Amino acid sequence: MSTRRNFLTGFAKAGAASVIAASFNEKGIAHAIDSTRFVRGRTPEDVAMDEDFWLEIQRAFTVDRTLINLNNGGVSPSPKIVQEAMRRYLEYSNSAPVYTMWRHLDPQIESVRRRLALNFGCDMEEIAITRNASESLENCQLGIEMKRGDEVLTTNQDYPRMLTTWRQRERREGITIKKISIPVPATHDQIVEAFEKAITPRTRVMHFCHITNLSGQIYPVKRLAQLARSRGIEAIVDGAHAYAHFPFKHADLDCDYYGSSLHKWLTAPFGTGMLYVRKAKIPALWSLMASEEQNSANIRKFEEIGTHPSANALAINEALDFHEGIGAERKAARLRYLFHRWAKRIDSQKGVKVLTSYDPKLSCGLTLVNIEGIDPIKLSGHLQTEYRIITTVIKHPEFEGLRVTPNVYTTARDIDIFAEAMEKVIQKGLPS
Repeated sequence: MSTRRNFLTGFAKAGAASVIAASFNEKGIAHAIDSTRFVRGRTPEDVAMDEDFWLEIQRAFTVDRTLINLNNGGVSPSPKIVQEAMRRYLEYSNSAPVYTMWRHLDPQIESVRRRLALNFGCDMEEIAITRNASESLENCQLGIEMKRGDEVLTTNQDYPRMLTTWRQRERREGITIKKISIPVPATHDQIVEAFEKAITPRTRVMHFCHITNLSGQIYPVKRLAQLARSRGIEAIVDGAHAYAHFPFKHADLDCDYYGSSLHKWLTAPFGTGMLYVRKAKIPALWSLMASEEQNSANIRKFEEIGTHPSANALAINEALDFHEGIGAERKAARLRYLFHRWAKRIDSQKGVKVLTSYDPKLSCGLTLVNIEGIDPIKLSGHLQTEYRIITTVIKHPEFEGLRVTPNVYTTARDIDIFAEAMEKVIQKGLPS
């Protein structure tokens, strides 16, 4: 058996065969063989600290290592196998698009639908492939029938674009938006209690995040979805930052509508997303762009957007291979390890407030930190100018800080440089 086949067999047993398959030279393969021997039989938390193992994952990316990118929550780089697949599909499409793309490649997108459904844990006839979470969620927000006076219950921490969508319906149709405040951080009981207290006889829809883009608070989706259902309320779940970030299946959520972006934590091509709609709910949900009445019960009606490339959607398969190869549990453990590595180093220092819980049920890799008396805009600018560290500024009426979102290609050294830079600001302030 060849060295390459030996490597792939060993890595498959460790749960990561396809991660490296198209990405490493022979020297890299030798290192991977060594690392997988240690991974076998070890807990995700143990593997999370193994820099030799993660080196092989990090080498799958073509990122600029002069930058420390801690804003993967916006959009993440894709590994080489995803980039190469997308280029391959684009080149083939371009040879005669009306034939190669429409007749040959478009039908293959059904394989992606099947893979996403298997990973999410639902029927493939409940998954639509979209361009992003916004498109997915607006199909639900604008597709649910509402009448004047109906109320949407959401939070003041939900994503701005989604709040904008509700405000447009408010202006146009006379519905009402009710936004509640959630503590930062919060327990699951506090979140459920806040929603339950705010429900009124006019509440028609509950809209909430699976994990917020502001502070990384994970919500108790199943409890909220079941609360809504028990009151005859539709529940729309914004999973933009959740899917492929930490492990879960649809059964863990029990929701009817779920929208996510795939170019964040799944590391799929830019401009890819997913919409889940429970099969029984599809016929009554209007699609964002028009479709024929005969397709009213078909999940594909939410994909009626006109001409668009097949390549983006088809390369999702490689992103799923990469994600499943690493293992969802290992990936989440690594992201939490990186969070705890920097946060616990600085959180006892004067003026520092980590606004994300350390409880693994309440958080993962998306986190928020504030330094009292330091403007986060100036702090972010300082980190980028002096250290080439990219972060996200969060300014909310009730809290503010820096959002920190590493990914699987982020090294422990990257995190230590970030922590050291933060310590210098904590001790000395920003340079004048």
